[in-house]
Amino acid sequence: MDEHLKNLLDTAAEHLAHRRYREAHGECMEVLRADPLNAHAYYLLGVLAADHANHRRACELFDRALTLAPGRAAYLAERARSHVALFDREKALEDARAAAQGEQPSARTIDTIGVVHSRLGLHADATPFFRQAVEREPENAAFLYNLGSALQFIGDFDGAEDAFRRAIAQEPENVRAWSSLVLMRKQTAAHNDIAPLEALFPQLSQADDKLHIGHALAKASEDIGDAPAAMSWLGRAKAMKRDAVPYDAAEVERMFAAAANSVTAMGKTGTDTTAGPIFVVGLPRTGTTLVDRILSSHSEVASAGELSDFALETKRAAGTPSPYVLDAETLLGAKDVDLGVVGQRYLARAQRVVGESRRFVDKMPLNFFYAALILRALPGARIVCLRRNPADTILSNYRQLFATAYSYYGYAYDLAWTADYYARFDALMAHFRQALPKDRFTEVGYEDLVFDVEGEARRLIAFAGLEWQERCLAFHENTAPVATAS
Repeated sequence: MDEHLKNLLDTAAEHLAHRRYREAHGECMEVLRADPLNAHAYYLLGVLAADHANHRRACELFDRALTLAPGRAAYLAERARSHVALFDREKALEDARAAAQGEQPSARTIDTIGVVHSRLGLHADATPFFRQAVEREPENAAFLYNLGSALQFIGDFDGAEDAFRRAIAQEPENVRAWSSLVLMRKQTAAHNDIAPLEALFPQLSQADDKLHIGHALAKASEDIGDAPAAMSWLGRAKAMKRDAVPYDAAEVERMFAAAANSVTAMGKTGTDTTAGPIFVVGLPRTGTTLVDRILSSHSEVASAGELSDFALETKRAAGTPSPYVLDAETLLGAKDVDLGVVGQRYLARAQRVVGESRRFVDKMPLNFFYAALILRALPGARIVCLRRNPADTILSNYRQLFATAYSYYGYAYDLAWTADYYARFDALMAHFRQALPKDRFTEVGYEDLVFDVEGEARRLIAFAGLEWQERCLAFHENTAPVATAS
């Protein structure tokens, strides 16, 4: 390659690394004007598009780069990451595996392959890639954080803590490592990280960074028994994000109303004797993971984790122009689609996760919005909705640090917003309780389950149409990774 063009590409990559996107774009376009078939320029433009969450455009650019330079590991790995963002699990895995088997990848590419596996819930598969990346660059804080996260998900808490602390040693302001470290381990009055966290908090200027460190301080305060300090830190943690992402009560009301109206075309759908998936739904932090563990401990039931596939297929079928998968427009538009086709497509996507298993648990909590649509789309499906004491539900949601990339949990930035959201959820469940078939939709009280594990577990297994197995009481021995707050 011409030395001038190589220098331009190196400069563009440096601009990208520091988020100077306009400059990076200019350098890449200058290269392409001189060399229209330059694969690396298309690759860098793809990374730029992905950084702006324009993943369809990113994939087009990565496609062009790979046409010009087939098999390049970095290009495949970045395209895999965009496929994950587009919820195309199969293509993401195909690209990630091809990248791993291609030419000697860089440490960054190895780490990206790990990230793809991790985002697909394959944490055990991700861990060796993160280890390789750390071996190549042992002082890279981002690689160390990713390794710690994967180790945490597979239950190696000592290894995770070591990785997080090494990341912090390299980058003292690494908010994700601090947050993960404190949330993973119980803090004590004698041994806690409150002092460095309190020193870090006022230095932060980004809303998401304040969320991470403020939540960590709240958790540490709660651990040592200082509840007032914990609530104070939660308020300070969320203040900047709350101001930036105001709660749209009118839109939330439209969403819940649209979900309630989705039962009007329910008809007299009965239970299919060829029973299918079991959806475990409800507000987060109410016991959905516990129920998933009980059900998936049965020899005939697999756990698919939290799938977004039903929402995605509904959105695709409705064809609504809104940028959100879950909104009132899409829920209302679903009344005019062929839900049987939606159900078939959902099952095809789910089988990429659970293989040929006919009975599996999908524990995406917000699927409660789709309850009536699910029962119409999948005649063999059952829905288990978790309920918990209102105050406990509201407080536990407010205390939870949800992924900031998803706007659906924006209600948790304010305690009053969380209470409003819960009240709307409670009203919707009361409506579903009356309108949906009782042999296909049931509610489980978290407190009932805790105080009578066997009785409620037997009821759940019977509701699912399964024969009782004692192993369902040994849910604590279920070794599948948990990639949620639980």
